[in-house]
Amino acid sequence: MTPLLSGIRVVELSAVVMGPFAGQILADLGAEVIKIEPLGGDIARTAAPVGAGGGAMFLNNNRNKKVIAVDLKSAEGQAIAQRLVEECDVLLHNMRVDAIERLGLGFEAARALNPAIIHCSAIGFGQGGRYRDLPAFDDIIQAASGLAGLSTNFGHDPQFVPTNLADKVGALYTVYGVLAALVARAGGRREAMRIEAPMFEAVTSFLLNEHLAGATFGETGEGMGYKRLFARDRRPYRTLDGWLAVLPYTQPQWTRFFAEAGRSDILEAPWFADPVERNRRIGALYGELSGILATRSTRDWVETLTRLDIPCSPVRSMQDLIDDPHLADIGFFTPSGDYPPDVTRALPQPVVFEGVERVPDRAAPSLGADTREILAACGYDQRQIDGLAARGVIHDGAVALLAKTGSSAS
Repeated sequence: MTPLLSGIRVVELSAVVMGPFAGQILADLGAEVIKIEPLGGDIARTAAPVGAGGGAMFLNNNRNKKVIAVDLKSAEGQAIAQRLVEECDVLLHNMRVDAIERLGLGFEAARALNPAIIHCSAIGFGQGGRYRDLPAFDDIIQAASGLAGLSTNFGHDPQFVPTNLADKVGALYTVYGVLAALVARAGGRREAMRIEAPMFEAVTSFLLNEHLAGATFGETGEGMGYKRLFARDRRPYRTLDGWLAVLPYTQPQWTRFFAEAGRSDILEAPWFADPVERNRRIGALYGELSGILATRSTRDWVETLTRLDIPCSPVRSMQDLIDDPHLADIGFFTPSGDYPPDVTRALPQPVVFEGVERVPDRAAPSLGADTREILAACGYDQRQIDGLAARGVIHDGAVALLAKTGSSAS
């Protein structure tokens, strides 16, 4: 944890990936993030594989937070959430808008409770369009945004990227929205602010950054799609004994590569020195690259290309990353903090702030672990807290409820 946002309190009402990942980044930066969970817990707690501290996905998206488990369907539970909102800087949720409204925590209601609230909705679709009420998960957004359809440019069926890309991209947009609002507050803005961070629009913007291409210029453009990325021979290349990614990008890099390969015919071609003409032939150049790389071993090419200062990397598997020497140098997977004994690897906040001391992380807490502490800080006395627990309004961590509720995810 890097304590840059110390003094900022975030109330998080979210589950699975998008909201929790955004909340974790804010917590990693030092904000006090209070996650409100239902009595059965965030469904990611039981998403396999599960260890002593819960599901791996939950552990990787909820460190450095405090948690309170509340029955938000009850009037008393809603009153607890509203009291927390009264005293926070940011309310972050990834619920559908009608659901957050029913809890009495929509923007207008939250502003009435806290006139300076930063109210951030990490949602599926922007509320200004016709899709606003549609349910959204990562696969749905990958399809809706055109991401899953990129593979059709190569004659393949649509395919999902095998990572929760839409959730995580949406989370990053959410975080920068919250940080910008906090900067505005530090600059003197005191009124409430509503932030909308919709996954559909976020991933569409992310995808079309380069692929809007000729459509940028309307009907006079050359069509959509950044042509270099759609070249059929832009891919990992087979070597004598493996696979290698190589990207000569500048003219000097292409020149050094073809000089190494002894291809004077390409170097002396009149179009080669003209970047516009060379780029028009990028597919053919990648084809030449493919044939040349197949003549040597991966190790030989890595040594040669590193000497020539041409970007390259062996194609690594996820398992290879566990033993990657660079990641070992920086202790990338080493847990920092109070993780359960069976957690031997954890993921860090990758941004490094020089001159700011990092403090040990707090592992994702067990369900209801901080309920009593949070309620006491809100002004509830011990008798009131005991009563809320007895009536089933809260879960205080004393008894695990996951088995009783049958909550599960896959």
